[in-house]
Amino acid sequence: MPRGRMAVAIALLGVALLVPAVVALPYPRDVLIRIFLFATLAQAWNILAGYCGQISLGHAIFFGTGAYTSGMFVARDVASPWVAMVVGALLAVALSQLIGAPVFRLRGHYFAIATIAVGEIVHILAVNWELIGAARGLYIPVKRPDSLVNFQFHQSKAVYYYIVLGLLVIGLVATWLIERSRLGYYFRAVREEQDAAASLGVRVARTKRVAFGISAALTAACGTFYAQYVLFIDPESVFPLSLSILICLVAVLGGVGTLWGPLVGAIVLIPLGETTRIYLGGTGKAVDLVIYGALIMLISVLQPAGLVGIARRWRRRG
Repeated sequence: MPRGRMAVAIALLGVALLVPAVVALPYPRDVLIRIFLFATLAQAWNILAGYCGQISLGHAIFFGTGAYTSGMFVARDVASPWVAMVVGALLAVALSQLIGAPVFRLRGHYFAIATIAVGEIVHILAVNWELIGAARGLYIPVKRPDSLVNFQFHQSKAVYYYIVLGLLVIGLVATWLIERSRLGYYFRAVREEQDAAASLGVRVARTKRVAFGISAALTAACGTFYAQYVLFIDPESVFPLSLSILICLVAVLGGVGTLWGPLVGAIVLIPLGETTRIYLGGTGKAVDLVIYGALIMLISVLQPAGLVGIARRWRRRG
């Protein structure tokens, strides 16, 4: 990374670290936490879809895996939530390889449809699986006192803010390293033309599985964070198709296949969703959803490369 961009990135991180000292009210902090959470989720999706070209609409599978692993571990006092985060990430990787074995035989929109189908199967299984609470959901017991070990902080959301910021930094650094590695070149080769990549010696199936595993692990870690943050999970909150689509939309709006696109998309989309819901959601006529969807469509039509693409175009003109 050029020194100028590195300096900007460090400055942005410094500002982000100071935000809790300025933003003290719970609701604005909650919005910031959700921005960082969805930016990390979109970054995980971006590794698979943006760089490797595999459009998944079933990423809620891995989010739910991380959330339920943490919830089960803490509810049954099996281990620390941090251990659960690691176990959940490993389970998500294993699940991604199991899912990838058949679905990676498909390409394009057929692959996307297959991930939707798998996601809906997992959702239905979770709704009917009594061991994890079925449709009733799972309450995560409140631990006292507040501590980093317990991964629970009830006096202030500031620590949650720093944890999710750390997850975002991990996602950004991982993507940056992938961009500049041989693996990243393999990803882009598979994205552009699988047959040509295979003819040059790229192991296409293995490359896809690696991208899927990295993406699944980071998504599951976000699921663990979410479970510890809200202390209640159910299939409708962690396994729905709408969550997978929202993750996709954040990345697409910001700019797929770019380092900063998911973060930019989250900064715009999450507050936009909150604003339309607060000021227009009370009408009962779904006006907020109409405006929300129309704005996304408008940006997508004007610039398919996303907001990062718009910024690059303006910079070239300047």
